[in-house]
Amino acid sequence: MGSTQWGGCACGAIRYRYSGDVMFALNCHCRDCQRESGSGFVPVLGVRAGGFEVTQGSPRLYAVRADSGNMTQRAFCGECGSPLYGVPDGHPDLITIRAGSLDDASVFRPQRDIFTSSAQPWDYMNPALPKVSKIG
Repeated sequence: MGSTQWGGCACGAIRYRYSGDVMFALNCHCRDCQRESGSGFVPVLGVRAGGFEVTQGSPRLYAVRADSGNMTQRAFCGECGSPLYGVPDGHPDLITIRAGSLDDASVFRPQRDIFTSSAQPWDYMNPALPKVSKIG
């Protein structure tokens, strides 16, 4: 998936694009991601910050201490509330895109499940994916 991908929020106020290779693709089951999504996990693409650009609008940012213990900035649309991406403190070269915000979310191919120790009992995980109980 080394081509340019586009994404944005539900109302269209925020648009972004990224070019380059995906560093990782995972399903995060931590409690922070559950709260952010209102679901059992968040599908996340890790991309290099140098290939990422907000092309329209100004996302709102919310600082939160992730389950890893590290601070991260959550970017979302201030109009419709759509979660867009994260900017982990201590990793200025990394953007964590929420796969559901991509125009073509079908490009997401998860490589593993992480923070499975926090997964909800009703949340089905693909048994073929490697599992990581906790990070950090």
